[in-house]
Amino acid sequence: MYHAETWREKIGLFLTILWPIVVTQVSFFAMKLIDTMMAGRVGTVDLAGVAIGASLWMPIFTGMNGILLAVTPIVAQLIGSNERHRIANSVRQALYVALMLAIAVAGAGRLVLEPVLAFMKLEPNVAYISYHYLAGLALGIIPLFCTNVLRYFFDAQGYTRITMVITVLALPCNAVLNYGLIFGHFGLPALGGIGAGYATAITYWIMFVISVTMTFRIRVLRQYRLFQQWVKPSLRAWKEQLRIGVPMGLSIFFEASIFSVVTLMMGRMFATVTVAAHQIAFNFTSLIFMIPLSISMALTIVVGFSVGAGNLQAAKQYGKLGVLSGIGILGISALFLYFLREPIAYLYTTEREVVLMASQFFIFAIFYQISDAAQSGLQGVLRGYKDVKLPFVTAFISYWLIGIPSGYLLASATALGPFGFWIGITLGLTCAALGFFLRLRVVQRRVEKQADAGEYME
Repeated sequence: MYHAETWREKIGLFLTILWPIVVTQVSFFAMKLIDTMMAGRVGTVDLAGVAIGASLWMPIFTGMNGILLAVTPIVAQLIGSNERHRIANSVRQALYVALMLAIAVAGAGRLVLEPVLAFMKLEPNVAYISYHYLAGLALGIIPLFCTNVLRYFFDAQGYTRITMVITVLALPCNAVLNYGLIFGHFGLPALGGIGAGYATAITYWIMFVISVTMTFRIRVLRQYRLFQQWVKPSLRAWKEQLRIGVPMGLSIFFEASIFSVVTLMMGRMFATVTVAAHQIAFNFTSLIFMIPLSISMALTIVVGFSVGAGNLQAAKQYGKLGVLSGIGILGISALFLYFLREPIAYLYTTEREVVLMASQFFIFAIFYQISDAAQSGLQGVLRGYKDVKLPFVTAFISYWLIGIPSGYLLASATALGPFGFWIGITLGLTCAALGFFLRLRVVQRRVEKQADAGEYME
């Protein structure tokens, strides 16, 4: 990481940090994509079962991961303020937090998963696959959470290529394990959609082992001696991470939960074909969203680094660059999505009825993606400033008080049917983007006044 002076240097630094994050996010999401596609090849029941399981898991994972994401602005600002000696302790304490969160999530899942699936009133075979898919996946929660702490430690220093290499190495492992456990190859049992959960858990363990190995093998990381010098758990350090991470996690949870709640509602209101078609459209558009999401993560790094060093003008410039880039990229991708929507759906299933409905969902997805790109980028900038509390409130109001209720009303009381949910999603994301934009203006003005007065900005 370095302080870029000109626009050309800033763009160069931003792209240097960004492109490995894009590859990482796309590769990471490709694991989920492979799960869904391979399960779909077994049958619509397996596709729907994995879709329901993934929809239950995703908001929990993203919410907990949001808490761990606090490592990025904490480390980035420590680097910007030249306090590298505090980094190792912050990361070790974050690993303790990750371990506790993983145990808590696994324990809670054991208690509530069966009642939740029963409440959804799914077809028995779909519920069975969902339950055992998640049971397999649970075996990888601890390594997944700890790997993400190490990832954000790498990324915050600008070493985003390390995480990219780890994820790219893990991707073929996931594909091979899926192929064996879903279809019964290599002497493994044919578990159908359930096998995807176990394959993913094993992949998470592989990623964790590689991540730990990197801390010993790479010189710039070896100096921190992360796994050689341990410290006692510190409530003070946990408080700092949770103070930043909990609002971040809740904000991400509220956004991710929109799509999961919609999927669950569709499971109760519409047929399995509709659930499968919705999951196809959501799954593929989520893959496209990995680009603005990566931009958001890169923004947190460069903005946090700039704010830590007191370079507020650079922080504002990076914000404009990142947010506008995300919106532009999603605008271009919308054109390709419109013209290729049926061929894309055929990648998931050969059933014509599912393909036709999925292609209609793709049309509605085009509109929500633009708002999604804007709100994601703006949140990334705000996290770089460590401003997370009011964005959390904004997210809750936009997604849960506006997006979900309006989508349900449109789906249940109008001829739009399941497509009404997607209109509600678009409305919620648009409100969130507007709220984050207004909040960012306030934060930037406040920070500039503090800088003029010679005050330290926390």
